[in-house]
Amino acid sequence: MIHKHLGYYVKHLHHDIPSGLVVFLVALPLCLGVALASGAPLFSGLIAGMVGGLIVAWASGSQLSVSGPAAGLTVIVLNAIDHLGSFQGFLVAVVLAGMLQLVLGFLRAGAIGAYFPSAVIEGMLAAIGLILIMKQIPHAIGYDASFEADEVYIGETVQATVQSMMGSLKAISPGATVVSVVSLLILMIWESSFIKRVALFRLIPGALLVVAWGIVYNMVALRMAPEWAISAKHLVSLPVTERPEDFLKLFTFPDFSFLAKPEVYTVALTMAIIASLETLLSLEAADKMDPLKRVAPTNRELKAQGIGNMVSGLLGGIPITAVIVRSAANINAGGQTKVSSFTHGLFLLLSVMFFARFLNNIPLSCLAAILLQTGYKLAKPKIFIEFFHKGWSQLVPFVVTIVAILMTDLLKGIGVGIAVGLYYVIRANYHAAISLTKTDDHYVLSLNKDVTFLNRARLRQYFNQIEENSTVLIDGSKTQFIDHDILETIHDFMLSAHDNNIKVEARELEGKGKIQTEPDSDSNVVLAKGKGKNQAKPDSKATGPLKKGQMQAVISSKATG
Repeated sequence: MIHKHLGYYVKHLHHDIPSGLVVFLVALPLCLGVALASGAPLFSGLIAGMVGGLIVAWASGSQLSVSGPAAGLTVIVLNAIDHLGSFQGFLVAVVLAGMLQLVLGFLRAGAIGAYFPSAVIEGMLAAIGLILIMKQIPHAIGYDASFEADEVYIGETVQATVQSMMGSLKAISPGATVVSVVSLLILMIWESSFIKRVALFRLIPGALLVVAWGIVYNMVALRMAPEWAISAKHLVSLPVTERPEDFLKLFTFPDFSFLAKPEVYTVALTMAIIASLETLLSLEAADKMDPLKRVAPTNRELKAQGIGNMVSGLLGGIPITAVIVRSAANINAGGQTKVSSFTHGLFLLLSVMFFARFLNNIPLSCLAAILLQTGYKLAKPKIFIEFFHKGWSQLVPFVVTIVAILMTDLLKGIGVGIAVGLYYVIRANYHAAISLTKTDDHYVLSLNKDVTFLNRARLRQYFNQIEENSTVLIDGSKTQFIDHDILETIHDFMLSAHDNNIKVEARELEGKGKIQTEPDSDSNVVLAKGKGKNQAKPDSKATGPLKKGQMQAVISSKATG
């Protein structure tokens, strides 16, 4: 668990507050878009974003992960609201899902996060980067009014996304295009070494300049060249309240009479499982992107998400998870601690209460430029080159994960990537667990690590390569466990070796699978108990030869001799 003191957070405020502002600008339209795509009230997405920043940020052990409404749950939320017939009833399921996540955290289910291969996580990040680029191009040129794209497709296929991207090129809005192109240039300049050398410039986030540029451009264009202005449907759209106290009227509360309906529990269980998996994936990704390589406690994260979903459901918000795009934006903007995530939640709260009218002047093409830069950083060519040099065992799971996510969705793509990664693990274990070396007519068969039934075919292959009139040392000194099937195969070979005049010495196999021997005087089989170096001649400290037919191996309490 990561323990930090007040001084640690104060020390990084000059990084975290500007970063929190950038995350807020990215999260604002995404919260609205995810709520819209989920068939929920727009304000429910903002509530989820606020809870993710104000509550989950401090309950979590992660310094850089950002939580909020996730696109990966939109289809589930949309179907659940329709199935239950009431948004208030759906909020009950959100509260129950949070309770289940809290239980999973106490049951230490977060350990599953450690089993995601690095190549798969990197592939997921690259796929999300490519998705961001494809989904944000229409917004950058003022074609599409919806802004719900996050880290997965929402009711779309890759073909539909590509068609939308290509179709947008036929209906370019000149004003939005100018804003996004200049925004990208600003972001590129702000990444240059010259800007980073000037202390004053480092204090101003590039994303803030981009937003200021977009607002000023549109105000000038509306007065001087209306045909170059950006239409209202391509601007941020926040619910506007006349007075700050009217903000409280926007909340919706759960109807707990739905606790009597069994389908509520099914929806809650589904959301808890999917939200937990997405959270663990996002947490692993954030840890990989963290420049300081801090590792967040996964069980604490599940508890934090559980608390967050309980609060979100009670206040009228949609489900939340740790989300990759906002976490990546946080890291790219220079965030150092969880204060940046908290700051983004605070900005969401203040914006709805006091600044909604002003923020509704921000062009979506500005925010698209910020996400395009984030997408490029997640999927830049350098990453593909690095995996190419790492070899096939890393490159193939990386590429397969990318393709699978692009063709399906986040969780299915990750599942395919893990399956491919598991194949390479098994393959590597298959080749490395057993080795056979030969010197003249002496063989050494080494069990290099724990061996299981997966290695039985290779073991038989090696036994078939041993020639007549040879001496074989079967060395188990490097392994702690030998599977029943392996011991049985070794035992069968030891019994049949005399037919080919093969002398066998078995070293340190006893006790690793309950193998026992009975010595006698006429066999070519020798059991050595010493820990000497691997050798192909009989050990001088070995027990006497075993008489043919009298050697007995007992494996898992089963006599096979």
